[in-house]
Amino acid sequence: MSTANLSRADARARSAALTVADYVVRLDLRGAPDPDRATFPTTTTVRLVAREPETFLDFLGPVVHGVTVDGREVPVDFDGARIRLHGLPTGVETTVTVRAEGAYSRSGEGLHRFVDPVDGETYLYTQYEPADARRVFANAEQPDLKARFTFEVLAPAPWHVLSNSAPERVEDVAPAPGSPDDAAPDDAAPDDAVPARRWTFAPTPPLSTYLTAVVAGPYHRVEGTWSVDRADGTRLEVPLSVACRRSLAEHLDAEEILAITRQGLTFFDAAFGFPYPWGTYEQVFVPEYNLGAMENPGAVTFNEAYVFRSAATDAQYQARANTILHEMAHMWFGDLVTMRWWDDLWLKESFADYMGAHASVAATRFTDAWTAFASRRKAWAYRQDQLPTTHPVVADIPDLEAAKQNFDGITYAKGASVLKQLVAYVGEDAFFAGARAYFRAHAYGNTTLPDLLGALEGASGRDLGAWSRAWLETAGTSTLTADVEAGGDGSADDGARVSADDGAPVIRRLRLHQAGTDPATGAEVLRPHRLAVGFYDLEGGQLRRSRRIELDLTEGTTTVEEAEGLRRPDLLLVNDDDLTYAKVRLDPTSLCTALDHLGALPEALPRALVWSALWNATRDGILPAGDYLAAVLAHAAREDHVGTLRDITAHARFAVEHYLPPAARDAGRRTLFEGAWQHLERAAPGSDAQLVWARVVAAAAASCPGAARRVRGLLDGDVVVAGLPLDPDLRWALWQALAAVGDAQVGELDAELARERTAATRTSHLAALVGRPDAEVKAEAWRSLVEQDALSNDEVDATIEGFTQPLHAGLVAPWTEPYFTSLRRLWEERSIEIAARLVRGLYPGQQGAAVLARTRAWLEANDDAPAALRRILLEEEDDLRRALAAQTSGTSEAGR
Repeated sequence: MSTANLSRADARARSAALTVADYVVRLDLRGAPDPDRATFPTTTTVRLVAREPETFLDFLGPVVHGVTVDGREVPVDFDGARIRLHGLPTGVETTVTVRAEGAYSRSGEGLHRFVDPVDGETYLYTQYEPADARRVFANAEQPDLKARFTFEVLAPAPWHVLSNSAPERVEDVAPAPGSPDDAAPDDAAPDDAVPARRWTFAPTPPLSTYLTAVVAGPYHRVEGTWSVDRADGTRLEVPLSVACRRSLAEHLDAEEILAITRQGLTFFDAAFGFPYPWGTYEQVFVPEYNLGAMENPGAVTFNEAYVFRSAATDAQYQARANTILHEMAHMWFGDLVTMRWWDDLWLKESFADYMGAHASVAATRFTDAWTAFASRRKAWAYRQDQLPTTHPVVADIPDLEAAKQNFDGITYAKGASVLKQLVAYVGEDAFFAGARAYFRAHAYGNTTLPDLLGALEGASGRDLGAWSRAWLETAGTSTLTADVEAGGDGSADDGARVSADDGAPVIRRLRLHQAGTDPATGAEVLRPHRLAVGFYDLEGGQLRRSRRIELDLTEGTTTVEEAEGLRRPDLLLVNDDDLTYAKVRLDPTSLCTALDHLGALPEALPRALVWSALWNATRDGILPAGDYLAAVLAHAAREDHVGTLRDITAHARFAVEHYLPPAARDAGRRTLFEGAWQHLERAAPGSDAQLVWARVVAAAAASCPGAARRVRGLLDGDVVVAGLPLDPDLRWALWQALAAVGDAQVGELDAELARERTAATRTSHLAALVGRPDAEVKAEAWRSLVEQDALSNDEVDATIEGFTQPLHAGLVAPWTEPYFTSLRRLWEERSIEIAARLVRGLYPGQQGAAVLARTRAWLEANDDAPAALRRILLEEEDDLRRALAAQTSGTSEAGR
């Protein structure tokens, strides 16, 4: 293992050998606007106490100029990842200073530099999780070595700079190169010609290194405040701001964002009983971001895709509010109290994911957030939890590469789902009382699983040991089924000889079953489920809930005695209200009802749960993909929850491309496009549904050559859909579809780019160019991705998107073998962020069964490959195997 991949064992040893008091970090960013300046001077002064004479600091940068210990210059021992310190005095405070050069990033890791194509302005921001602070300054890069940080930043005078705390001083300076205030080496290009300011920020409370942040550039900012009167008579007032690039200022709906921010702070202040601890609350929307957002205390960064330049649905606004509240919850779960090592990553991410939805419902207008959670987040969790690489919520994370891979559907969505079950198990009041005790006991410290369980046990009076072992320390998804016996002869669903007053069958016996296996151990896993069973009857054209039975399912089988003698419902929904985490299999009668009458369910959450059951059955090869597609097209017109509509239409397209038999795929593509076009024409003008269907039309048209005429008609104005906003995002989606089917010329794409030359339109233009069905275009794309390393993270994504268009499997087939022969080199030469995108995005699954065999051969021949690389290959192999199995599941409608 390279020294860049810090192991848990090394981190534990360093924790035992070292205490860190504080850092002073000086960054000279005056040269950032110069594209020829690839690096920046960085100086770290750290006060520490060593218990052993040998230790190390982490740094990923091109050069370390010098190291001093208590003012004494020492030889530099630097291997490109670690600065080894020798002969340190032990048991006393020691000051270590490291002078170095850091590299500006284009991958979103470390200090990312972006030049706005609209006005040429340069913007910087940092992104460190899990371990990229070491790309910017030398430090002890592990979460349990918390310290106080003081940042000093030299930046061009017109820029605004922010960090985790408020600035104490902002001074106009122009130091001469080589002066004590200038960290650059003597031969560096002078920056004193640039009017500059030095920003000195107040020392922070104790923080983990990955949570520190610096954002710098000519950002547009909108300021505000939030305040609350405390029980002790004091008043807490927190300065707020929202910022983005200047060229996006007209699109920034800052007041809406500030309103959500205030609602969230008010909710969390009351719920957590611990005053907001970070002084200011600044939120910055940044370009080319690798994540949705990052919870840097006092300086939260967001993907600027959340600044809506084009028309956006209410589901997009709901998702943004959820993200704002997710990151805000981290100010307590993760920032104030931090996991000791990445095994307990769930201690922050699962809680924040849960709190994003919970606080949306409790504090904002987005009271349907749990429906969106059931539809989208749980789909992510169910997929992840069925992969061979799944893991318990509390995971085994031996090193940083494994930590990077574990920001996944288990840590986020399954963990949040399990917490929702825990809240149902212990009660909401006890849950929040336990959280308040947890923050009081561990503020500014580090914790592990027992610390949290102890706080929750103390508040609830419940022993959570068995619960934790079942839910947090095992892997895999439980499957819940209902066995309904109706009628007088004991047969199941036999048309029943004993009837209700209306002649419908009567339940003789209802049994619920759970089944689950831990993929890692092969052991059976039975979990305690607190769940509800909903009885829905078709009356007057609607499926109405006639009864709800809530119960505990703790064994493999439980008989629901309350159901005996009740009318056998048309739809029996296990896990109604979505209290637990499990796949649900609909019984035969309920499945038929769902396929025929799903749109008749008037409430959004039960509809989302039934859609989830249908999608899981499709993924598992139980429900043919054609049946799922037919259900979506048949019932989507009555789906008024736009988030669910977005998700089921995305699933339908995925089913067509991956789960339909190859011989039926072209027909399925035409069916999807024609169905989407009909829904587009019928949708209310200007509605969210219309916008969703327009996006489906564009996506479907990319693999349906017969759609080109109508797509071009939309772009040219010859085909008019009343109320549809042909804004840049939609226009580019349509142009990419035309390019994919060979109906767009380079000149046309260039002309579209000339209409609006922004960062977003540049990447869309790139995706369209690479998405043309041309062998030389594909060859050049391959070279730019694999043989060169000049693309930013967003450009990598756009190039992969164009390269892997569904219709182009034959064109990209020649790169199947080069893909496998390049894997280890890519992993060694690229940053883990870019390498993971390339390995996953270029996986040639569209080549079918032959790739399955080639993947298995590579895995067997490369059992010594890095575990994180093997994990991606194992997951891609499993997805392909699942797709091939689903393609053989038949075409009849669920056996009806």
